[in-house]
Amino acid sequence: MADQQAVVDVLLRCAAAFDSRDWPSLDNVFTADADAYGAQGREALVTTVRSFLGGCGPSQHLLGNYQVTVSGDTARSVCKARVLHVGAGDRAELTYECCGNYLDDLVRTPDGWRIQRRQFEVTISLGDMSVLQPG
Repeated sequence: MADQQAVVDVLLRCAAAFDSRDWPSLDNVFTADADAYGAQGREALVTTVRSFLGGCGPSQHLLGNYQVTVSGDTARSVCKARVLHVGAGDRAELTYECCGNYLDDLVRTPDGWRIQRRQFEVTISLGDMSVLQPG
């Protein structure tokens, strides 16, 4: 159970980093060669995430219903997500909310578990996506 909780902790660190816009802390979430959000490599991934959240107002990533399978030094995680985004500036009255499933492949590194591959399957999309803006 310790490995499963360690994987969940990585997912929670990721959500917290996104919501606080703490981009450097993503070094402790993703592998250097991570494949996520259509980007290859952690630096490109951060650039991509910033292009959505960097100029957005507050956001809240809520995660739950974790399903974690560990096999040696690899793990597969599926969890539900509900994400609320609030606009900034002239879009401050707008919101965009999406719900879906994070599908993550993780690897155990000398520094702990890290996400190597991530996919977000959106199942519900509500509001105005224009609140997602680069910073």
